[in-house]
Amino acid sequence: MALTILAIFLAVLFALIGAAKVAAVPPMRESAGRLGFSVSVYRLIGVLELAGAAGALLGLVRGVIGVLAAAGLLALLAGAVVALRRAGEGRTHLALPTGTAVAVAVYLVLVVS
Repeated sequence: MALTILAIFLAVLFALIGAAKVAAVPPMRESAGRLGFSVSVYRLIGVLELAGAAGALLGLVRGVIGVLAAAGLLALLAGAVVALRRAGEGRTHLALPTGTAVAVAVYLVLVVS
């Protein structure tokens, strides 16, 4: 039950954020520029987030897909922390990717067990 709830939460979160990046909505364009990414690269990150969202749900059926999705999402979140630090963002901006990484790590533990 906890795994299902967490998978749905992560899927919705990453689907929304990924879709916004792919659509290049103005706040995402602004974030891309502030972090030193082109809009095209930011869209690619969005596609990877969408894949991670799908993988988190598919992991409920095939655990290996969930493991791979979690690994990919953790890599994306680590990259987000690095990009935010390089851009000089403070702790408040680091809270979301860090907290989300904890949720993904919990998902990974649950999907493996």
